[in-house]
Formats: sequence, C-alpha cells, structure tokens
Amino acid sequence: MTDSRPTPSYLWSILTMKCPRCRRGKMFNDSNAYRKLSLKHIFDMPEHCPECGQRYDLEQGFWYGTGYVSYALAVAISVSSFVAWWVLVGISTEDNRVFWWLGLNALLLVLIQPWMMRLSRVIYLYFFVSYDSEYKQTSPREFDHKQ
Repeated sequence: MTDSRPTPSYLWSILTMKCPRCRRGKMFNDSNAYRKLSLKHIFDMPEHCPECGQRYDLEQGFWYGTGYVSYALAVAISVSSFVAWWVLVGISTEDNRVFWWLGLNALLLVLIQPWMMRLSRVIYLYFFVSYDSEYKQTSPREFDHKQ
C-alpha cells in the first residue's frame, strides 16, 4: 500500500527541520530553539524519527562535521548581509559605515546562532540519508557502529 500523501518539498523539509528519510518526522523535541533562556535544549533530539524510525545519530562523533556546515551558513549570511548593506546603505572609505555593518552582522550572527546550529545538523544529516518514498515498507539506513 503506497502513501497517497504528496511528497514533501526538499527545501521546506530542511527549513522546518524534518527527517531526511520521510520528510515528516520532527528532528528536535522542541521546535523552538529560543523557548528557554538557557540554551541547553537546543540539541534535544529523539534517538529515532517518530515517523519512519531513522536513527539520527548515525555513528559516534557524527555531529562533528556540522561545524563545517555552520561555518558555510555563517559565511553565506554574512555575504548576503554585506550585499544588502552595500545596496541599501553603501560602503565608503570616507566614513565608518563598514564598521556599523560589522557590528550589526556580528549581532545578527549571535542572535541566530541557535537556529543555525540546528539547521546545520539538519543539512548535515541530509548529506547522508536520502528520501525514501516507501519508508513504511523499507528499513532505515544503518551505519557501522564500531566503537
């Protein structure tokens, strides 16, 4: 029996932080990274996807690679904010507008850091686990768990 629901969008599934295998299960216990003042809950994830059973932590030390993804996201956001600043405000060597951009960009990156950390985990997992339209009939992808 096939699933009659439409295939969830790839980009929308990443932005809403859904499982890469079924694109329906939530990857984090709390969907709001900013709900609590102490940010200890940012990485609270179930061990498996509640919808398809895909294991999220594929092997020991798996999440170390998310640092590279987070760095790329920070660079992309910084370049985008620089281009927007250049178009809207302008850049000049005559005054200190570029320093205002640097300060505001740093503040922006600090404020969105919890969201970027979660998004980098989602994107990184999407590199290794692909969408399976028949996820109810097939078993999830497993990796070697050698210690």
